[in-house]
Amino acid sequence: MVELTSYGNETTPLCFSRNQPPIHYNHSIVSPYLSPTFTAVGLSSNLIALIVLIRAYRRTHSRSRSSFLIFLSCLVVTDLTGLLVTSPIVTFYHTKGFNWSEVDPHCHLCNFYGLCPLLLGAAMAVERFMGIWRPFSRSTRMSKGRVLLTVLLVWVFAGAVSLLPVIGLGSYHLQSPGSWCFFNMSSQTPDLMISLGYSLVGLLSLATSFVLNTVSVMTLLRICCGRDANHRRRNLEVQMMIQLIWIMIIATVSWCPLLVFTTHTALSGRPVQDKHLLLWIRFASCNQILDPSVYILVRQAVLKMVRCCSRGLYSEMGNKLPAISSGNTEKFLQYRCQGGVGYW
Repeated sequence: MVELTSYGNETTPLCFSRNQPPIHYNHSIVSPYLSPTFTAVGLSSNLIALIVLIRAYRRTHSRSRSSFLIFLSCLVVTDLTGLLVTSPIVTFYHTKGFNWSEVDPHCHLCNFYGLCPLLLGAAMAVERFMGIWRPFSRSTRMSKGRVLLTVLLVWVFAGAVSLLPVIGLGSYHLQSPGSWCFFNMSSQTPDLMISLGYSLVGLLSLATSFVLNTVSVMTLLRICCGRDANHRRRNLEVQMMIQLIWIMIIATVSWCPLLVFTTHTALSGRPVQDKHLLLWIRFASCNQILDPSVYILVRQAVLKMVRCCSRGLYSEMGNKLPAISSGNTEKFLQYRCQGGVGYW
């Protein structure tokens, strides 16, 4: 059902009540080349990352590693789907230009799905936390089917949150420059509830990831220092945690400005600053482009290459330091480099 607002003898859908298209917005932040470039880089990098993850999944023999790769693959699919759904509209708007009220007069395309990457990041943090603290219990319970069920529940929950304005809790409004929609941020109760709910769920997901990842890293460092630890399993755990930490950092830097801005604007009751909102939404969209770099670069082969380069650097430094004998230097390098990336 589409809500309508009356203006004299005309009725306008609620999504156009704040910004009536066509919107004249000539700020320099809007570049016709920015969106196509983002789209091309995002699609290509996500496709490459998906191929890398599928090949890694086929080669792995570790149940914990395979579950983590399924989570990563679903995150890539989520980012790729988001790009395929939103980028054509934005790209077409900036290259050709169109009036949203003519293309979609009833605002059926005016929906915003944004919480999936954050919720998946939190789910992955929980999975790694359980895998490090209770590896036996987790390995017997977290099957492939349960991982996929967890991802499905995340998708359903994120979709339910984004569809709340459709059932009357808050509303979507066309935003400047006229190529995308977002929640209406105001002090009115329905708009305030959806804005705060959206922001708090996102911030809570980031906080959960930060706390659990911190505990997992501290636990993993203690395990790595143990001499009886299995080197191969330890290396896999370290690699997964490095990937998860980078995913968390990228999500935090990309999403926090938008989430904080949404909360502050809704609570203050001030008019939305279109310039800032557009800037922060573009920050958030960078998450879909930067995530694949983690899967492509932070791999065992790449980390081994870095380790070998570091080992060569240590050897060079050891040869140049007269105070350290070559025997002690070699023992030190052997200690630092044994077990692959475990001590990286």
